[in-house]
Amino acid sequence: MKLLAPQPFTLEGDRRAVLLLHGFTGSTKDVKKLGQYLNKQGYTCHAPMYRGHGVSAEEILKYGAKYWWEDVTRGYHHLKGLGYEEIAVVGISLGGVFTLKVGAEFPVKGVVSMCAPIKRKSKDGLFERLYNYARTYKQFEGKSEEEIEKELEELRNLPQNAIEEIQKMIQHTSDEIEEIHAPTLVLQGKLDDSLYQESAPFIYDTVETDEKELIWYQNSGHIITLGKERDKVYEDTLHFLDELEWSESAKMSKLHA
Repeated sequence: MKLLAPQPFTLEGDRRAVLLLHGFTGSTKDVKKLGQYLNKQGYTCHAPMYRGHGVSAEEILKYGAKYWWEDVTRGYHHLKGLGYEEIAVVGISLGGVFTLKVGAEFPVKGVVSMCAPIKRKSKDGLFERLYNYARTYKQFEGKSEEEIEKELEELRNLPQNAIEEIQKMIQHTSDEIEEIHAPTLVLQGKLDDSLYQESAPFIYDTVETDEKELIWYQNSGHIITLGKERDKVYEDTLHFLDELEWSESAKMSKLHA
């Protein structure tokens, strides 16, 4: 059975724009409900899909962090091209890393980084995530267990350049965090792996802004946008965005501007 890949989405509201970024092996489904929630409160939301994502693990390995960063920057410029001058950026997991990179390199109103593995020192664990994703995806495709095991073994023998690129990009972004001067919100699940729990306070301590906050979710794991405390995550994100210094014109609908 051929599975349909999730798609990028744009939900237009007023002139306050939010760039939403998903994680490694994830898709726009990671941030779709959050985007819909923010859009109901007036925000314009755009979420790009990284190349190779939303389909097979083999497709993901054909690309790498430099391609996905291009997809992120294209998403930022997509909003600019639609006429949005004031943009906040929100992302989870690898998307949280990309969020920090956007905040360091582009003009943004605010930064919301969720469960970003900025303290990752090696590529260990990244292939395991891809491997587990591959197994689940192949099961959804309806393949036999024998066929799945054969394809998973072949996956292990494919070039791992994409995985290595992720680690290099994370390290580079870690060195850039102190360039972030925009208001910053760091969100982290308390049940997430130790790598992510160590990363959250590092991000909070390193960003160069006095307008920052770190919020922990005691009953949440990694993808907190879809977890049992997701409603609180949405509310906290909205509160942060509402408190940013948007211009009065940004609060107007594009239709009436």
